[in-house]
Amino acid sequence: MLYPFNALLARMKYITRWSLMHSLRAESLSEHTCDTALIAHTLCLIARRYTGTPCRPKTVTVAALYHDASEIITGDMPTPVKYRNATLRDAYKAIERESAAAMASMLPPELEEEITPYITGDLLTDSEQKLLKAADRLSALIKCLEETRSGNHEFDAALAQQKKSLTEMNCPEANWFIEHCLPCYTQNLDELTHQVR
Repeated sequence: MLYPFNALLARMKYITRWSLMHSLRAESLSEHTCDTALIAHTLCLIARRYTGTPCRPKTVTVAALYHDASEIITGDMPTPVKYRNATLRDAYKAIERESAAAMASMLPPELEEEITPYITGDLLTDSEQKLLKAADRLSALIKCLEETRSGNHEFDAALAQQKKSLTEMNCPEANWFIEHCLPCYTQNLDELTHQVR
């Protein structure tokens, strides 16, 4: 018996994000997923060390690796469409859950049972879901910053929207990241590697 689950996941590299916008550098779903997982792990460590928000860093990080996996089947639905109204949002959420179930069914039943809660995010607490969502938005914010820094004004409104969304989340871990980590994303390699502590 063959199980195509991992081969399907490998196709994340073919899904291009920001499809309705002109990007100076294309971003794949695979790249976004990696960035989100790394940021989610950092946010969880910030939570444990500085803010006291209870979380399981390893669990959140693994969930982040799967957080957009359903887009392999659905494609990347642009945010203005996905969240245009409650009907579209709810319909898209149902499609995402159906896609997640279809993907997980491509594993042996024992593994399907273990993987499904990571793909759906059902194993996360409310605090952990918030940390993962903040990481997802921070990844998008960083992409917007990268594009606008390169002179692409196509991303100006998206940058403002990501900043607004993060502010409205009222996530202390994201705020800490924005203050202490985000400014470094504008630095070149020499500047990053010669930081004074």
